[in-house]
Amino acid sequence: MIRNIAGSVLALAGATAAVWSPFRAWYDGRHGRDYAVGDLFTGITDAKSDVLGSILLPFAFAALITLVGVVLRSRLLVALAGLVVLGFTILWMVRVGQAEGSLAVGPDGAGLGDGVANALGGGVLLLLGALVMSGRSHRPRRVDLPPHGPARPAPDAGQETPAPYAEAPYAEAPYAEAPRADAPYAETRTFDVPGGPPAPDPERKNPPPGG
Repeated sequence: MIRNIAGSVLALAGATAAVWSPFRAWYDGRHGRDYAVGDLFTGITDAKSDVLGSILLPFAFAALITLVGVVLRSRLLVALAGLVVLGFTILWMVRVGQAEGSLAVGPDGAGLGDGVANALGGGVLLLLGALVMSGRSHRPRRVDLPPHGPARPAPDAGQETPAPYAEAPYAEAPYAEAPRADAPYAETRTFDVPGGPPAPDPERKNPPPGG
């Protein structure tokens, strides 16, 4: 988070410096807004250009890319904006060197001006911002296991599927109710016999007790 904030500040500062540079002196007191974009490809001339058709156009486009990159936290877009600024600035220096014979830095606004320094510094700040930014964070995907644990491998063809209780052949169902034990003796019941209790049977070993 902190890296994204610091990188965004550097990128925005670089884009601001690049957009402001055409309004400063570039060479021999001539402002960058006076150089047409087409002159960078065909050769530098003394003709003055409109502001919208000057070197400000690619710098404004780079600033727009920077804003999109900061909002999306895209390091690639911010780095692309820096390359655009540096590329057009270096191309201008090559064309001016060809037109003047050489590039010079002199006092009193002669030679290269502070507008070139602003453009080069803005491009470097954009690249530094892209390096400092950490980019968008990707959350790790969470893979949940099935509710019954990991899936078992499918049985081979021709192999019988084991029964649920095949490991314990004599085990009953886990929730089967155990049989209840009957009472060891039946409940004693009495009967009224007319004429008194029956006579004891001599063949019985345990005759019933008398009344």
